[in-house]
Amino acid sequence: MSQTRNLESAPRLTAASVRREADALRDPQRATFLQGFFRTGPGEYGEGDRFLGLTVPQQRGIARQFRNLPLKDIEKLLLSPFHEHRLIALLILVALHSARGSTAEQRGELHRFYLDHLDAVNNWDLVDTSAAALVGEHIAGNSGLLAELVTSENLWNRRIAIVSTFAELRAGRTALTFEMAEQLLGDREDLIHKATGWLLREAGKVSVAELLHFLRTHYPRIPRTALRYAIERLEPAERKAWLAGPQP
Repeated sequence: MSQTRNLESAPRLTAASVRREADALRDPQRATFLQGFFRTGPGEYGEGDRFLGLTVPQQRGIARQFRNLPLKDIEKLLLSPFHEHRLIALLILVALHSARGSTAEQRGELHRFYLDHLDAVNNWDLVDTSAAALVGEHIAGNSGLLAELVTSENLWNRRIAIVSTFAELRAGRTALTFEMAEQLLGDREDLIHKATGWLLREAGKVSVAELLHFLRTHYPRIPRTALRYAIERLEPAERKAWLAGPQP
């Protein structure tokens, strides 16, 4: 009897079931706040995006509940106009990619699926949730992919290029992070400056000497926002000095 009851209460692994779970947690007041926070107005970077008003922990909970969702249903979520549906889909993809026992072939399939749906990865949190695993762990020996992303007219593709190098930093390799950062120093978007500075800061955790060399070499071209992020872990006096000008 208990086994039957458990089977009956188990969620159906469909996109429609995910949408119902998310809709049950809808918070119109928070949705209004998120519309502003993610800059969804005319001409802004998130123009036209729509929100249900879920918190990130709520979305992570739904993703865990539906962690074995088939790709065809993940695709339906990625095509949704609601931001939360797309984030839940990406959380599931990352979980599948990192699942114990996943094979290289399976991870490769998820990587290709992700690349086929980059249009859905269209805000900074969506990029930052997914790029390191679903691109970064596949960029070794694939410089053509990063070259395509970092020179894209699409803001989010360029952010994917730099954020994906987080996977290399976790492995103790800094070269790709500095390479992508150098190419993005002249970018026009503040969201790219922030991501570039963030990844430079993380590279400094691997090698502060290499970070300081990069700063000395490229100081005149580094956007102020990127510089502030990059030097966050330096000593206060050293940060103050770098903000005043290039250091020897």
